[in-house]
Amino acid sequence: MTQGANRSQERRNVKDHVQQRFGVVAANYRTSRVHASGQDLDLMVASVALDKNIKVLDAGCGAGHTSLAFAPRVARVVACDFTGAMLEQAATLAKERGIDNIDTQLADVEDLPFPARGFDLVVTRYSAHHWLRPQRALAEFRRLLKDDGVFIISDIMAREDYAQDTFLQTIELLRDPSHVRDYRISEWRAMLSAAGFSSELLLRFDLRLGFETWVKRMATPRQNADMILSLFKGAPEDIRRGFGWRNDAPGSDMSFTIPGAVIRGTAQRD
Repeated sequence: MTQGANRSQERRNVKDHVQQRFGVVAANYRTSRVHASGQDLDLMVASVALDKNIKVLDAGCGAGHTSLAFAPRVARVVACDFTGAMLEQAATLAKERGIDNIDTQLADVEDLPFPARGFDLVVTRYSAHHWLRPQRALAEFRRLLKDDGVFIISDIMAREDYAQDTFLQTIELLRDPSHVRDYRISEWRAMLSAAGFSSELLLRFDLRLGFETWVKRMATPRQNADMILSLFKGAPEDIRRGFGWRNDAPGSDMSFTIPGAVIRGTAQRD
């Protein structure tokens, strides 16, 4: 097997794993408070002029919370995800809330089945850290966006500090083997520039997570959860402080923060 064929097989294996993992836990994301709300989601909606002529693509929509936030303010939202079980959750939520301008589409962000220049806005939230080739996805978004169209991403983004970056990727991978990378803000802005976008950092935020809720949502095996706990407890003080680790008293809820950001990209005219 050639090197190119090996890489293709590896990508298929990872993507198959994403579908398997999220197919099992999709319902957990439908009820997740972290995914249903947040200052970052409010800012995504507020940071672009919306009206009933706008068509939106929600790339990696998960259980559909971002689609639901935009739908009442625009003409139509296409909620796109790689996992059918997630799209079922999104469709159910839309029906429950009486929202009828969301279409669901099973697709890979690296190869989207839509014609060029068909969207005014592309959004993605808490999905891109699973993308194997984010630069390819950004090229697809640029193809789909009209000139001066907007792309908005909110995701977990590693700090520039190498030690904190490494620690974040490690606990993410132990929790969820389908994790690829929490890219840094500088990396996202470089990738956006290479794909034909100008970019603006709108927000940095620290997302506080209850440890047990975090691992339960992804059905993390207990041995992996225990390894993450061991890493936190044995980490240098500056790492624990950087992640806001709290375990103040016996029996108290353990919690920590992970860094996130919202970036807006504007498609430059060809």
